[in-house]
Amino acid sequence: MPWKEVSTMSQRLEFVTLAAAENANIRHLCRCYGISPTTAYKWLHRYAVRGVNGLTDRSRRPHHSPSRSAPDLEAAIVELRHQHPAWGGRKLHRRLADLNYQAIPSVSTITAVLRRHHLLDPKESAKHRPFQRFEHAAPNDLWQMDFKGDFKLLQGRCYPLTILDDHSRFAIALEACAINSRNITQNALIKAFRLYGLPQRITCDNGPPWGARGRGYYTGLGVWLLRLGVDITHSRPHHPQTQGKDERFHRTLQVEVLRYQTADTLRQWQLIFDPWRLVYNTERPHEALNLAVPASRYQPSHRRYPEQLPPIEYATTDVVRKVRGYGHIKYQGSEYHIGGAFRDLHVALRPTTNDGLFHVFFCNHQIGNLDLRDHKLS
Repeated sequence: MPWKEVSTMSQRLEFVTLAAAENANIRHLCRCYGISPTTAYKWLHRYAVRGVNGLTDRSRRPHHSPSRSAPDLEAAIVELRHQHPAWGGRKLHRRLADLNYQAIPSVSTITAVLRRHHLLDPKESAKHRPFQRFEHAAPNDLWQMDFKGDFKLLQGRCYPLTILDDHSRFAIALEACAINSRNITQNALIKAFRLYGLPQRITCDNGPPWGARGRGYYTGLGVWLLRLGVDITHSRPHHPQTQGKDERFHRTLQVEVLRYQTADTLRQWQLIFDPWRLVYNTERPHEALNLAVPASRYQPSHRRYPEQLPPIEYATTDVVRKVRGYGHIKYQGSEYHIGGAFRDLHVALRPTTNDGLFHVFFCNHQIGNLDLRDHKLS
């Protein structure tokens, strides 16, 4: 079976990196990447024997040799720093180990090499201070999603859409978008869902296309996610730390890519974003992961993306109501506003142990409470 479109080399490297992770399910990865087990094990064997060079269709001279002299190691440090100008001593030390260099100097020595070659900015170094963050227990428990600040092109603007797995820091998507609209976001999500499966939950901020003014936050995009069985939550207004990992990813994107690269079109930016996302996931040591790479902690979800939306079904004990064109339902002679995003869809009123109090469900997700005593929906 063929590899899916995009960069064949990138797909192969991402696949073998995920396959090398602890408890990786090779057969499941084959289904996600659309390849046969025979093809998978062929590339896994080549990668084990020859590393990254084994993933090419042509033989190439190895870029690195495990028996390097001290001057060669210093040159390799400088070369890696030029390739990744934002990486410090710890990341470079880990990357040299991943590339099978021997007699690697200490982190402090590598930092001294950078300083000797005038490759350190003291002001930038002072900004980096480690701190602890909460993380979810398993991959795909939570994805964080946001648009980084847009910037001008020759014609139009670029809105980078980023999606990050909370547990592994694996960059699910980095898309150069023309605008932060529902259709563009939904198409990017479908692309990600087809490859990596469905997460349990996605969190995002309160802006468009996933935030809505008024009661609740449900938009057409949010309702579509609920129908897929993906819960959606929102950060508190003016509290970007709720999505701290994605915000940190934006900072990394800024200092490692946007600061140094220039391009005129969305297509050109995507050609820059794609290889950098691969480096971020499979090569760049991550401080929060004890210098492991995100791909070492990530595995695609077993919840596959359905090409057709599943039907909306409720229990026989539920009180089912259709949401009218202006976002209301009618029950016992009164009208209650559910939200325009649910227009022409059915919701369920589920009785509770408190008389007159109902939980309001859409599919399997509780979206509110209806209190008949106060004639109030909250």
